[in-house]
Amino acid sequence: MSEFEGRMQTMLDAALDAAFSHVRHGGDHESRKLIAARLMEAARSGTTALEELTSVGRRALIDLTNSSSD
Repeated sequence: MSEFEGRMQTMLDAALDAAFSHVRHGGDHESRKLIAARLMEAARSGTTALEELTSVGRRALIDLTNSSSD
């Protein structure tokens, strides 16, 4: 059984997809896995609104992109 079920899982999935909406082919598995972990951390600490989770996901993707180009 998952830690996040039902509506919250749907919100996390939607935020993950939104974060990668401008990435060709939806992003690679490792990147999506890292962003999903960041989203789960945010949800555990009380961030539950879709808009906030989407912002967390997009910020995490920017951070990941910046760190991989260094």
